[in-house]
Amino acid sequence: MTRVWWPLIVVAAAFACGASADRNGNTTAGVVAAEQDTIGPAAPPGAPASEFPNPMRPVADIVAPRWSDEDDRDDVGEFTRVIELAKIRQGQQVADIGAGDGYYVSRLSPLVGASGRVFGQDIIPDYLTLLQRRVRREGMGNVQVVRGDAHDPRLPSASVDVAIMIHMYHEIEQPFALLWNLATAMRPGGRLVILDLDRPTYGHGTPRPLLRCELAAVGYRQLSITTTAPSEYVAIFLAPDSASRPTPAAISTKLRTSPCRTP
Repeated sequence: MTRVWWPLIVVAAAFACGASADRNGNTTAGVVAAEQDTIGPAAPPGAPASEFPNPMRPVADIVAPRWSDEDDRDDVGEFTRVIELAKIRQGQQVADIGAGDGYYVSRLSPLVGASGRVFGQDIIPDYLTLLQRRVRREGMGNVQVVRGDAHDPRLPSASVDVAIMIHMYHEIEQPFALLWNLATAMRPGGRLVILDLDRPTYGHGTPRPLLRCELAAVGYRQLSITTTAPSEYVAIFLAPDSASRPTPAAISTKLRTSPCRTP
């Protein structure tokens, strides 16, 4: 079945369309600001972005808190397919990097159960507010909403069994720094699962050779890559041990001699 995805900007636009008063006389803008103040990082800062090279390819804009309509994604079995490939199970700790308004978070929460944990992480304050409201509304007690940085997910050390990046890798401004800092949060044997489209980054996708090159530069080892729809794939990588991963200086040196460029 061929899928045609259209990023939804409607939610983001509606969220940003001005303040209104609630029954207590508080403005919506004030309430939103207060909610955003309660959402912060879950760990101290890691290595700064200045220690790493910038990617040698375009970085796509972040345009909306979700990729496509949730019912459409359910109809084509996206979540089920990704989770089966990722082998996510009850009791695991999973980080959704770039969680948006929570499509995966809301489905991961019952999957990992009370003995597991889900980190819903993003860098856009408005998206985090939408996610926080959903977590409260749906009573997801095993979910922690985390505000990260463009170069650092700000997740607790050795806390994550599986990290997922869904249709967002091409939007990462500082991929080498983010991947390096993410490794700090991964448990031994932790895996990174990336769902993306096999097309240029400026077209909201990531060519497979480019993805492999960028992750290999930081010490991630590809375990599998599976075509899940026309031009769509799920790639799974083993995260490097934080003690043995390449240093930022070594990454810069490697990329000077073997740069990762869009094919």
